[in-house]
Amino acid sequence: MAVGIHGRRGTRNSPTVLNRAYSAFQFWDGRRTSLEEQTLDSIQNPLEMDLPIGELERRLRADAFYNTQFESVFGDRPDAASAANAITTFVRTLLSGNSAFDRFTHGDRRALSAPARRGLSVFRGKGNCVACHSGPLFADQDFHNTGVAWQDGELRDQGRYQVTGKEEDRGAFKTPTLREVARTAPYMHDGSLATLEEVVEFYNRGGNANPFRDRELRPLMLTEDEKEAILAFLQSLSGQIVEGLE
Repeated sequence: MAVGIHGRRGTRNSPTVLNRAYSAFQFWDGRRTSLEEQTLDSIQNPLEMDLPIGELERRLRADAFYNTQFESVFGDRPDAASAANAITTFVRTLLSGNSAFDRFTHGDRRALSAPARRGLSVFRGKGNCVACHSGPLFADQDFHNTGVAWQDGELRDQGRYQVTGKEEDRGAFKTPTLREVARTAPYMHDGSLATLEEVVEFYNRGGNANPFRDRELRPLMLTEDEKEAILAFLQSLSGQIVEGLE
């Protein structure tokens, strides 16, 4: 089981914002590399806030409270750049940690249940999940094609290809963090899988075949016990969420 689990929130352009401070790319296709760019894109996107930048600035400047606050922090009236700065400063405080898995790796051997420990073994071994879901965020900061964008033999979303123009990037999407994955249904870049059970089955069969499918994907032949263990481990990655650090 490898890449592309985390679900959409509202549209495919608005994934979970937790731990975004540590992401090298923004959006599923990685078309932006800074949170500031991502924020301004989302504000203007007709599928999200659908708010022109000029109207954003007009509304902020029409509010006496915002004028006072922006003057105090930025030394000037609100504009798009300072608005993006303010929003992303907050977003960088949205963090998830201290999960059962974290406590386990820091020495509390009782933090993980027996099924979760079996799931960790499958995650690292037979499932080969660590090929893409690696490091503290359980994400390799790269893009992979699982075939989820291929339906009835047709590519429905070009993914990373729209950014790079490279053939091998057709249908590839950013590897999401697995932290809090049990709480962020539906899954995949398009929200096409409703439950983690469906996600496990998708990877168990090796994703969807297509000319650009990631070489790490293959049928896993997991037993029912191994599937349940993987689910228990994924649930152990839910922890404490903090925001607005002082």
